[in-house]
Amino acid sequence: MRAKTIDRIATGVIVAVAVLIMAVLASLIGYLLFRGLPHISWHFLTSFPQAIKAGGGIGPQLFNSIFLLVLTMIITIPLGLGAGIYMSEYAKRGPITNFIRLVVEVLSSFPSIVVGLFGLLVIVNTFNLGYSLLSGALALTVFNLPMMVRLTEQSLRSVPQEQKEAGLALGMSRWKTITSVMLPVALPSIVTGTVLAAGRVFGEAAALLFTAGMSSPRLDFTDWNPLHPTSPLNPMRPAETLAVHIWKINSEGLAPDAGEIAAGASAVLVITILLFNLGARWFGRVLYRKLTASK
Repeated sequence: MRAKTIDRIATGVIVAVAVLIMAVLASLIGYLLFRGLPHISWHFLTSFPQAIKAGGGIGPQLFNSIFLLVLTMIITIPLGLGAGIYMSEYAKRGPITNFIRLVVEVLSSFPSIVVGLFGLLVIVNTFNLGYSLLSGALALTVFNLPMMVRLTEQSLRSVPQEQKEAGLALGMSRWKTITSVMLPVALPSIVTGTVLAAGRVFGEAAALLFTAGMSSPRLDFTDWNPLHPTSPLNPMRPAETLAVHIWKINSEGLAPDAGEIAAGASAVLVITILLFNLGARWFGRVLYRKLTASK
């Protein structure tokens, strides 16, 4: 009886803590949406911001955030997958491999402000890339790459050893076994890691203050030539993202409706992250079904 009582008490405590965490999270999201949704409109989402006048929007900042996300993931995903596959299947056990894993763990716990200062000193100044989308994407790659490497390695290691041995027994090469047998099984976990990394890109501000900059040129959305300075697709231009814009409005905004703009931008940021997470999970499930059906 005593063991059952202790088990019930422990179960009740765990459930209560989980409910409390979910309630706090739901309250935070609900508060942001309650404050921000009334200020969201098509004009707000597409118009340019105003420095001292009311009625500004977040069009360039929203585009910059999406463009920076795409640019960062184009760099992060191939490097993270390749390094994770190497660490899981090709790297020999020993002190060097253990040291590399230790470095990856240390990098994953770095504060974003440290990554931003590293990006300022190395990427912006040493490599002379300036305040640009590319500098921000490279800094965020340093920020997210350890997570991608670690999650890819752990996902591949969680694949049952029997499936790997069955592929090798059928005469498949090691690479064919990885791509045709192991990756489809590990794909849900890898997609989850990619979603987490992408969410950090959307919500990151500190690292981008020192790399992507706190301003954006007057973009010409009719010019899609990536070589023009005012083109939205130019990766070498400075770019203020949505998270940086929220911080800037709250700290030094001069517009009469700065509070409403910050609330609306925060709601847009939350909704965008939620939609992206749901869409990425749906895409991961569809891709997993296709890969398993084609085997």
